[in-house]
Amino acid sequence: MKFLLLPLGLVALTAQAHASDARFMAALGKLDPKTRLEQVCDFEAMRRISKGGPRVERAKSDALVPPQHLGNTLIAKGGAYRAGGKWMQVAFTCKATPDHKTVLDFTYKTGTVIPPAKWQSLGLWK
Repeated sequence: MKFLLLPLGLVALTAQAHASDARFMAALGKLDPKTRLEQVCDFEAMRRISKGGPRVERAKSDALVPPQHLGNTLIAKGGAYRAGGKWMQVAFTCKATPDHKTVLDFTYKTGTVIPPAKWQSLGLWK
């Protein structure tokens, strides 16, 4: 019989990530469907964009332009995400399950840096 030994820190981080995901999923159930769709899509944007670059700290589908809701699909043409202390533009299309708790399809395109002088007027923060 073989045993896999994992560093204690890795186990703690994995457990923390699962607990965080569980709290997020529990909180989703308390939101109205429109807000739930925006939140699950913003979370997916953070996850997907982080895979290709620096860790994304926050994503907002409504930063520059309100997103468009089409049933179970959210189209965000004026979104933003924060990574490395900067806010960047992002556009995405996110299709979720009818309960708006699981993302089925997600495509995105990142844009340019949003100048710090515009952050306050857009509801963004340092």
